Amino acid sequence: MLNVIGAGFPRTGTTSMKAALELLGLGPCHHMFDVMGTPALAERWAEAHASPGPETDWEHLLQGWRSGVDWPVSFFWRELAEAFPEAKFVLTTRDPHRWYTSMRETIFQLAEQRGGTPFPDAMAHMRAFTPLMEHMWRTHFGGPLGRTPDEATAVAAFERHNAEVRAALPADRLLVYRVGEGWDRLCAFLGTGVPDEPFPHLNDTASMQSTQQEFARGDIPEFPGTRST
Repeated sequence: MLNVIGAGFPRTGTTSMKAALELLGLGPCHHMFDVMGTPALAERWAEAHASPGPETDWEHLLQGWRSGVDWPVSFFWRELAEAFPEAKFVLTTRDPHRWYTSMRETIFQLAEQRGGTPFPDAMAHMRAFTPLMEHMWRTHFGGPLGRTPDEATAVAAFERHNAEVRAALPADRLLVYRVGEGWDRLCAFLGTGVPDEPFPHLNDTASMQSTQQEFARGDIPEFPGTRST
């Protein structure tokens, strides 16, 4: 059962938040990296997208996970809020224009270079997931997967999403968290102790670009924290 759900867009510190939640004992934490590294999980999401609606068994889909961040979890935040009424939400956010620059230099660039899919040929299991990726992309940015939205369009989508999350979720269920804040507000919100170690800082732009270079060579990188499901 999910206890914590991340509602923030990719490139808002979601990999760092995944590591933080796992350090707090709220793992394993589902992330897009887990989908990319686990064929069975990618197939499970693909099946759910192929048969959308109120009959989606979210508990089965996310069985074994105590938390989740990044796409596709954050895309379905409304459905998950209803399916897991006791779960708390963390909306990771950042300056929208810096977010756009990070997206443009990583995810947008990779999808455009690969002709409409951010997944390398070696990751055949992600072909079934691509329609869901296309759906998320069109819903947020309007155009097809692989077409980089201009800054105004992307920033408007980012701000619209964040505003909808803030408006829909009550204050006792939602923490709006900005990258770099550290542990205190997060731990107070989740009711956990504060770890002795620094807050994680993972998957910055340079790290993501290194991963993309592995994709370009046809290699499958080792994704942080992936697990079998």
